[in-house]
Amino acid sequence: MAINTDKNSYTIIFAVAMVVVVGSLLAFTASSLKGTITANEEKEKQQNILYALGVNENGESDIVFVSTDKVEDVFKTTIKEQIVLEVKDGKIIKEQNREEYKAANNGQEPYLIDIKKQQALAKEGKPRKLPLFVGEQDGKTVYVAPIRGKGLWDAIWGFVALDENMIVRGTYFDHKGETPGLGANIKQRYFMDDFYGERLLTENGVFKGITVAKGNNDPKNEDKDDYEVDALAGATITGDGVSAMIKADLKLYLPYFENLKNKTN
Repeated sequence: MAINTDKNSYTIIFAVAMVVVVGSLLAFTASSLKGTITANEEKEKQQNILYALGVNENGESDIVFVSTDKVEDVFKTTIKEQIVLEVKDGKIIKEQNREEYKAANNGQEPYLIDIKKQQALAKEGKPRKLPLFVGEQDGKTVYVAPIRGKGLWDAIWGFVALDENMIVRGTYFDHKGETPGLGANIKQRYFMDDFYGERLLTENGVFKGITVAKGNNDPKNEDKDDYEVDALAGATITGDGVSAMIKADLKLYLPYFENLKNKTN
């Protein structure tokens, strides 16, 4: 018996069948690749943290991360400690080292903490976890903190390396959907390099942050005491987002650095 392919019912049945088949194939593919995707995401985070610390394979102007085949080993040897601070209302209520955190969280590494989820917890008035990665740069201890905010179109995030005085020693920024050639340039090396040496604290220890400013008038970024870097042309809202996430997220680490300073004095 011949099938009448001109009927609307045939078209509907065929469409439904195709959706089921294609959906099943996509689900199977996603499930099969889940382990690979997760491993790649973990390596990317390691690369980003190391980049902020100054550990990369950069040329004169390009950005080259530690290669994926080496990054796990480099991360293990470079990051001397992973600290997790639990904070609420601007106060540290708990501090854990890597082993303590893993033991309490089914073996999860601190660098895999979901910053977006932690921000949501804070908005609900609950404690949030702040990871901090400790390494060395030029023989001195440097601390790398993750940050996350909102750009023009979607999420922006990054990692900022700080010394014990909360002076910036490196950054890495990225985005989900900023405009190419404009806001997307936050991940360009010339923009990220401008933050090196910028101060987050005043001489009196008051947290001030760093502003991505249109009227900075410091094109070579030689003034490291102005709490500003030059804005990106045509990317005011994205730049404001960078300023906001630096001020909001890094301020949360101030009690830790104040305690650190008190221990060394």
